[in-house]
Amino acid sequence: MKRRTLLTATTASLAATQLAGSAYASPSPSGSKAGHYEVVARFWGAMPTGVTVSRRGRVFVNFPRWGDDVPFTVAELRGGKPVAYPDAEVNRQDASDLAGHFQSVQSVVVDAADRLWVLDTGSPLFAGSSYGGPKLVAVDLRTDRIVRTILFPPEVVPANSYPNDVRFDLRRGAEGTAFITDSGGSNGIIVVDLAAGRSWRRLTGHPSALPDRQFLPVIDGEPFMVRPAGGEPVHYETGSDGIALSADGTRLYYCPLSSRRLHSVSTAALADPDATDAEVAATVEDHGFKPMADGLESDDKGRLYGGDLEHNAIWRRSPNGTYRTLAQGADLLWVDTLSVASDRHLYAIANQLNRLSPFHEGQDLRRKPYLLVRLPIDAGPVRLV
Repeated sequence: MKRRTLLTATTASLAATQLAGSAYASPSPSGSKAGHYEVVARFWGAMPTGVTVSRRGRVFVNFPRWGDDVPFTVAELRGGKPVAYPDAEVNRQDASDLAGHFQSVQSVVVDAADRLWVLDTGSPLFAGSSYGGPKLVAVDLRTDRIVRTILFPPEVVPANSYPNDVRFDLRRGAEGTAFITDSGGSNGIIVVDLAAGRSWRRLTGHPSALPDRQFLPVIDGEPFMVRPAGGEPVHYETGSDGIALSADGTRLYYCPLSSRRLHSVSTAALADPDATDAEVAATVEDHGFKPMADGLESDDKGRLYGGDLEHNAIWRRSPNGTYRTLAQGADLLWVDTLSVASDRHLYAIANQLNRLSPFHEGQDLRRKPYLLVRLPIDAGPVRLV
């Protein structure tokens, strides 16, 4: 049976399915609860993928340009409504100035120094990227101004790459190090020296970063496959996606999206630009089974979090390898990014990605609103500074 990634399928299907609607979110009624989690915001426009929360409780989200009407790809929630951040101009898609504008942002993350980092794939509609599009951008939350832009060279982020999610260790290197999963055609880990702006690849094509070719999940009551209109269903394959740092910063956890396996690798090996691929690969550990998850997150007690996409749930993994379901509900459909905040809550986006048109013969089955939820946990974020 033929196989394709989400990137390939969505390029063809969503390009012809522009979805109207402004990026608007409404807060849930005060005290509204659903199971063991609280609905923080409901989104009635474009589909979000990422969320992060600053120390002062500012909430940021992003909306990749996958085919929805996306007036801005990065936003701050203000009074329950997403507002273009840091301003509307930088959020304006501009093919003539790839480096100066956000093209299609997949992830936003506040680091331990309370700066917002924006991970731009540079690849609207998964159409491929050119130099200047894929980048890592820092915003000073005190001034709400961009203070750093790091561009990825084509040998690090080829046109078929898809930088997906990012974590930071500000203790490693002169100004810190970033680790990024590449879930595109060149599955692996991207490492960034923040001081020098230099980046390099690790684990490209390593089995731990690749999709499981036998993987066939069941989501929303049916086998989850790419189902083109009038065509044969094909297996869904996406590699390295979820990412999280251990509480002590020594290990980087990661997982392919099309998999039920969890792996980690030495951050010291990743961050050594002189290490060979074999030396880095020798530090990879297989941690066994985990539920099918998109994003990963960690807390300062050494625990991992993720969504269980096949059971509309959120789980926590203890350091001893045991799993516990923290929340479950029909509206937790496709838990994407998770973020542990200073308020000792876990925030999560539920965006119904599995109902996109490429998976249903060209029919978009998503039913708005998309959700931002949170649940209390007895821990705070990992701060490596």
